[in-house]
Parts: sequence; structure tokens; C-alpha cells
Amino acid sequence: DRIDSPKIAALMRGGTFPMAYVYPAKMRATRDLLRRRNHLTRKRADLLSHIQNTNSQYNMEPFAANISYKQNRVGVLEQFTDPDVRMSMEADLELIGQLEKQRSKLELYITKNAKSHDPQALYRLQSIPGIGPILSLVILYEIENIDRFPRVQDFASYARLVKCSRESAGKRSGTGGSKIGNAHLKWAFSEAAVLFLKGNPEGMKFKKRLVKKHGKGKALSILAHKLGRAVYFILKRDQAFDQEKFLKM
Repeated sequence: DRIDSPKIAALMRGGTFPMAYVYPAKMRATRDLLRRRNHLTRKRADLLSHIQNTNSQYNMEPFAANISYKQNRVGVLEQFTDPDVRMSMEADLELIGQLEKQRSKLELYITKNAKSHDPQALYRLQSIPGIGPILSLVILYEIENIDRFPRVQDFASYARLVKCSRESAGKRSGTGGSKIGNAHLKWAFSEAAVLFLKGNPEGMKFKKRLVKKHGKGKALSILAHKLGRAVYFILKRDQAFDQEKFLKM
């Protein structure tokens, strides 16, 4: 309005008014499709957790194998003898099957049709153990242009890999702002940290050192943070991932 506009103009003239970043319109549809795929993945995880929690609630024997895999769900329904509980579990299993079907359909479409704006960057991201076609696309489409982050600290903050500090007049009073930044990048790097360890003996040794020094609760968070920093420099310097160098850092 007439009162605010002169104030905003004065802030812009003085260089103290930060300009907003506008995500390219041509990439928004693909980014939103990747986010939709992640939404389905989270819903599937909620249903799997509900089955596990119900099994524990009724003091039943733990499942013999990981029910995240379809082949391990044979006989799960028969384990619940109460008719009402069985009906609830049947609904969960049917929904899980439908979500997996839709997710596979989306992933097939995305991998075939997603036009990467930087194919070389996509290839370099996949040089990191555990980061495959879908996860690399999620990271690349959420970042769009790494040059909009002048420092690695800015990128880590945007990806929710560090906690925001509450500070006033040079005095700190804890942390806050846990919802500031990009939740999708936070998820991507948390997922990457888990997948990085699979079939990676050197990575597991590194995690054990982190657990010994910082505890189990922080080990994966620190690993996710380090992977985020590694991605920043991979994209900035146009270099492939160097695990030997990464584990020495």
C-alpha cells in the first residue's frame, strides 16, 4: 500500500531487503511429481508402522522377516486372530499394495521422462553410494541451481542439516526454527545417509566412529550433514564423489 511501498523501496535502495528466489516454471511440474512420489512413500511407511505397532500391541511374536518387502508379507494376515484386528490389517495391506503400484508407476514415468537440466550433475550425484536415479533427481530438482548458495553453510541451513541458533545482542539462547528451509532436501539427505551404509563396509566403519564419539542419536544426522556438504562441493566444483577423501574429513 502507500505506506509500506516507500519503506520497501528504501530497504531495496539500501541493499537490506533480500530478494526472493523464483523457481523456474518449466521445472515445477517435474519437481511436484517427485514430491508426490515421496508423499506416497511416506503414506506407505505409516501403514507398515501401523501393522508393526498393532503386532506389538497384541503381544504377538515379531515378524520373521522385514514386511517392507512384498514377499515377506505372506502369512502376516493369518497371524491376527481377532476378526476386527484382521480386517484392519487387511485394509492396511491392500492400501500398501495400491501405494506400491502407484509409486512404481510414477518412478517408471519419472526415470523415462524427467528431463534433467544438468545431466552431468545428475551423473556425478549418482557417484555417491546409495544415491540412485530417483534420489539424485529429487536432490537436483530441489536445488535447481547450486550457485544461489554462496557458501556451503547457506546450503546446509536451507537443507535443514543444521539447527538455527536463537541469538540476540550477541547472546545465544538455544536453537529453533526447525521448520525453516526445504523439508524435501532434509528427507533426501536423511535417506541418503541410510542408503550410503548399505553394502559399504568403509561407510559402516565411519559410522561406528561417529557413534563412539557422538552417540547413536547424532551419528546419522552428522552423516547426512556431511553428505549434504559433499553434494554442495560436487555440484560447485563439477567433481565426482571421492569416498576416500569423504571418510577422512
